[in-house]
Amino acid sequence: MDKSVEGVDKVRDARFHGKNVLGIFAKEPLSGQVKTRFCPPLSPAEAADLYTVSLRESVARLSAGAWRTVIFYAGARDYFVRAFPGVDLLAQQGADLGTRMGNALSGLLAAGARAAVLSGTDSPDLPLSHVQAAFTVLGEQEVVVAPAQDGGYVLIGESRHYPELFMDIPWSTPQVLALTRKRAREAGIGLQELAPWEDLDDLAALRALLKRSPASATAHYLQTHFAHIL
Repeated sequence: MDKSVEGVDKVRDARFHGKNVLGIFAKEPLSGQVKTRFCPPLSPAEAADLYTVSLRESVARLSAGAWRTVIFYAGARDYFVRAFPGVDLLAQQGADLGTRMGNALSGLLAAGARAAVLSGTDSPDLPLSHVQAAFTVLGEQEVVVAPAQDGGYVLIGESRHYPELFMDIPWSTPQVLALTRKRAREAGIGLQELAPWEDLDDLAALRALLKRSPASATAHYLQTHFAHIL
């Protein structure tokens, strides 16, 4: 089987059955394809380097919790095999972000996960307590989100899959969370929100990370390489 196209819908084994599962959405850190919103002032290569640091810190931090972790990757599988040995890898599937997220969550739940949570790599200092709180909520509720300051969310989780929460959403806009709330309310879906957190979507967010979590690897990288623009 060509594992480069392996998807969660093909996984029916004990890795996820009966477990809380955290999926980390990640891209291969290629110049010109990640963190492009920071260009300028960063060059495409510098933006890719920043993304690499944030990716590695996110995976290292989030893999330390009391749940099963899987990386949903976009790009070359070989990169993720080398960078994160021992971490489960599944290819993202779908033409747009909403479809890929929906497929990931529905696949994990269909594979027998007790609850499934998705996070990205733009919040490298996201506390483990936030993720644990999400799984605690999902013991009683159907959907949980942690709002982001920009109108989106830094994680979303389900104990039962609802495709309508991921269809026709204007991703990467300030309307994401508001529309998700509206869809849940109209469908009678039990949705609970955690305390908000921040992701790295502009220079102000990078500065906030430096103040909030100066000891994080990503903050240290920013201080070392980009102090002149921050």
